[in-house]
Amino acid sequence: MRASAGSEAWEQPSEQSLNEMTQVMAEMAEKGVLLAGEGLLPSSEGFRLLGAGGGTPRVVDGPFAETKELIAGFCLIEVESREEALMWAKRCFAADHGNTSGIELRRVATADDFGDNFTPEARAREANTFAVLDERRLQQ
Repeated sequence: MRASAGSEAWEQPSEQSLNEMTQVMAEMAEKGVLLAGEGLLPSSEGFRLLGAGGGTPRVVDGPFAETKELIAGFCLIEVESREEALMWAKRCFAADHGNTSGIELRRVATADDFGDNFTPEARAREANTFAVLDERRLQQ
């Protein structure tokens, strides 16, 4: 979900918007499509690492000027089709009552998207990493 001038000023969403958004997210969870989702604090609370062609990255503190390029929150969903993703995005957009300047939908890259560069060793490391994360979640 894209940031807006209001989200960057940390204007709180309305009670109605929060209720409707949590309802949509609850429905996504019940349907088994919601993997993660959170609102993000304004860019004034963040920082960026900027590279300069392979050198040591430079730390730049927020806030950042281009509000339309910032993210105010996200949902990570696993769906069967573009159409299903679009349906959920429209529900989120409506529930947000104008607090977002837009919603960007992107597919998460899978191992196959990286072709031969994603070696069997790297694939095994990734599988182990996520097994560790899953174990930690179970322990919480």
